[in-house]
Amino acid sequence: MFALILAAVSVGLSNFAAAIGIGVSGIDARKRTEVAVVFGVFEVGMPIVGLALGHSLADSLGREAKWIGGGLLVAAGLYGVVSGLRKSGHEPEASASLPRGRLILTGAALSIDNLVVGFALGAYHVSLVVAALTIGVVSVGLSLLGLELGARLGARTGDLAEVIGGAVLMAVGAAIAAGLL
Repeated sequence: MFALILAAVSVGLSNFAAAIGIGVSGIDARKRTEVAVVFGVFEVGMPIVGLALGHSLADSLGREAKWIGGGLLVAAGLYGVVSGLRKSGHEPEASASLPRGRLILTGAALSIDNLVVGFALGAYHVSLVVAALTIGVVSVGLSLLGLELGARLGARTGDLAEVIGGAVLMAVGAAIAAGLL
């Protein structure tokens, strides 16, 4: 069980880092809940999908998962930076600062590595339900913590909040691609 919690924290750290980037741009309570739900669903669902897809796909996707996820996050972050620079000097729209499509793309990109976790769960005879729920709970907790930290940082950064948030997502994507997260 301790190993499972460590694995959950290790895959949840990328969500924590991305949530800081999202929180910096300022989100309301409704969007905060949406972020937690989307991240949680992807974090719980991807190991299940990974187990269902089978081990043969694990070898080919396992090598590329970090590049795919990292690239998607860099793209989402770049979109945030460009969008933030275009809005510079305009009133921020808290609930519109994170479009649903971008949130779903971010959640999917962050959880691609969980497909490989799902493959590994089958080999280690860990209860899939317990593992998926543990990963989900840890991920949601780390995401909410990251959003709170990001919001506090965002309050201090003003107009540059969305640009900084996008830059953080790009850094998280690069770290994932490099194998650091």
